[in-house]
Amino acid sequence: MSDRLTKEAVAKVARLARLELTDDELDRATHQLGDMLDHFADIDALDLDDVAPMNQPYHLVNVMRDDVERPTLDRDEVLAGSPEAEDGQFRVPPIIGSEG
Repeated sequence: MSDRLTKEAVAKVARLARLELTDDELDRATHQLGDMLDHFADIDALDLDDVAPMNQPYHLVNVMRDDVERPTLDRDEVLAGSPEAEDGQFRVPPIIGSEG
């Protein structure tokens, strides 16, 4: 497991993500994330100076389709299924700053 990752750091990130983890889940997550960081460190150690950079491992052709206007769902019908709507938009409760 990575020495750079502590159980306290994982607990803090879980709390910020509003995840409630048991002690066993926190231990497992810390171990798994540490293993991932170790693997990333192994990748960083590879000599890739002679490897050409690429943004896609497969050659893609015609990945874009024509932008064609088509019928969509009726706004009022969609918003009728929402718990709250305001000014023709979905209303969602704020989450930033609402520490629980």
